Amino acid sequence: MNVLFTTEHLSVRKFIPDDHNDLADILTDAEVTYFEPYETFTRGACIQEAINFSKSEEFFAVVLNDKVIGKIYFSDKGFGSYEIGYTFNKSYQGKGYAYESVFGMMKYAFSNLGIRRIFAKIDSRNIKSLNLVERLGMRKEAFHKELFPQKENSEVYNDFYIYAILKKELQD
Repeated sequence: MNVLFTTEHLSVRKFIPDDHNDLADILTDAEVTYFEPYETFTRGACIQEAINFSKSEEFFAVVLNDKVIGKIYFSDKGFGSYEIGYTFNKSYQGKGYAYESVFGMMKYAFSNLGIRRIFAKIDSRNIKSLNLVERLGMRKEAFHKELFPQKENSEVYNDFYIYAILKKELQD
């Protein structure tokens, strides 16, 4: 089923249209999608989103025991540099699955895809995500003041950090 790689507990693969219910468990949760650059989905909209993801080369399903518990965004930004992002079902947060799958994606990308650099843009208020990238060994490269508007007030802009890691910096 188009598995990219497996880790100790997880597999990461392409999405399939049948993933829409598990995807809805993630994307319909306003708390989970708060820091995402899109609005919270309805369950119905997740049917089409699963189809869209299944056709995309940028979105990957994180699977635990046949259940999609998260998604990884991995997008080519040119010159061997890729942007990474991730969103996980609230019931599976805080258990190490994000670390395990994102670290796996970084190892896979550096070893198999010829990528030299991976970076993440993170809202400065997203403490969980900032802690994750620091545990992954990514370093803070930039601070963008008032980059994107807040969802709840488009007249207030949020600050963002850029974290990155080079292939030669990834520690096993």
